[in-house]
Amino acid sequence: MTHLANRSLNQYYPKATSASGLYIVDEKGRRYLDGSSGAGVTCIGHGNQEVIEAMHEQAQKVSFASSVFYATDIAEQLADDIANHAPKGLNHVNFGCSGSEQVENAMKLARQYQVDIGKPNKRMIIGRKQSYHGMSIATLNVAGHTQRRALYEPMFAGTYLTEPHFEYRYKKPTETTEQYSLQAANALEEKINELGADNVAAFICEPVVGATTGCVDANESYFKRIRSICDDHDILLILDEIFCGMGRTGTLYASEQDNVSADIIVLAKGLAGGYQPISALLMSDQIIDAIANSRGYIANGHTYMNNPIGCAAALTVQQIMRRDKLVERAATMGDYLREKLEVKFSDHPHVGDIRGRGLMQAMEFVKNKETKEPFEQSSDLWLKVMKNAMHRGLMCYPNQGTADGQTGDHVILAPPYIISDAEVDYMVDVLAESIEASL
Repeated sequence: MTHLANRSLNQYYPKATSASGLYIVDEKGRRYLDGSSGAGVTCIGHGNQEVIEAMHEQAQKVSFASSVFYATDIAEQLADDIANHAPKGLNHVNFGCSGSEQVENAMKLARQYQVDIGKPNKRMIIGRKQSYHGMSIATLNVAGHTQRRALYEPMFAGTYLTEPHFEYRYKKPTETTEQYSLQAANALEEKINELGADNVAAFICEPVVGATTGCVDANESYFKRIRSICDDHDILLILDEIFCGMGRTGTLYASEQDNVSADIIVLAKGLAGGYQPISALLMSDQIIDAIANSRGYIANGHTYMNNPIGCAAALTVQQIMRRDKLVERAATMGDYLREKLEVKFSDHPHVGDIRGRGLMQAMEFVKNKETKEPFEQSSDLWLKVMKNAMHRGLMCYPNQGTADGQTGDHVILAPPYIISDAEVDYMVDVLAESIEASL
């Protein structure tokens, strides 16, 4: 009997006993290729000694200093590093422990900003259907992950969701990509008009959606219109780059590829590559200046805010990524992975769509390729793929609810940026075997 309350109370979990590079080893000595970086986390791979030494060195100096009383050199250094490589105008940053925590902080910050500039009625945060922003009550409330929301919906305050940008599922045959993108963006303005612009504080979305729909992205036309709508109605734009940021899509920020500027960006996963739990909140000059000229403080804080050991891990990971050109490698290896997936699966009768950017690639499974009909929810195809892949020594990241929040299955491949051509080949071959076994 275990006293550890795992995610599933009816499932056996092998114990991870060691990890190095792309591989995790369990207590029986079995090796698993980490084809999903856990959940998009281990960007530079496992067991990097530089990061471990940096954490050890920081722990010997200061392992904890409450942000109520102190700043630390390492937090200042990481803030400088992030700001110096951030999109233009995002010159202010603080650090938390998880993506869910920082998304909630972003929402609170948006509310405070609107109050501090004299617009206290602006309190609503609009999210998108088929999105995911975390597992707290507030973050579930602004996300459209139907299955994860269901249990907690009676606890939600008002929920305000607009349409997703999901071309494979929602673009009409008669529409061009440009027409569809503008229509999807204009749905935000329709929602704002429905709620009243004077009541809306911010809009939040993922540039590339991760767990909910499997690597669904938008484009520059969509985000150009979204930015214009937000500006027209004095609404802040929050971009959730927890999964897709920090090089995962082949640029440091996924939003670089869409040429869109945000007021707030949230980072986590690839920030420290899993060596420490840490997240970041990037804030615009406009927001910080407004708050500084009003109450003079950010009305939010957490015990482990700006944690020194987490900051040491993140700074070292970011330095390694630049030195070893790992963001560029994510772009190159992403192209190679996409090519291999296309060759292996483009004619597969049950692979409806192959999509993604960089080393964030996904495939959506369908029962009927012509009609895009998904498999029944009861088939649990996503779970079978995961279990069959693990049985063969591959970790991948599948999910259900892809098509409409309930039905539809996809699998994400998001390996560490250090993956080799041979390891991509192996990963795709094992995935193919696992899919056939599951079907």
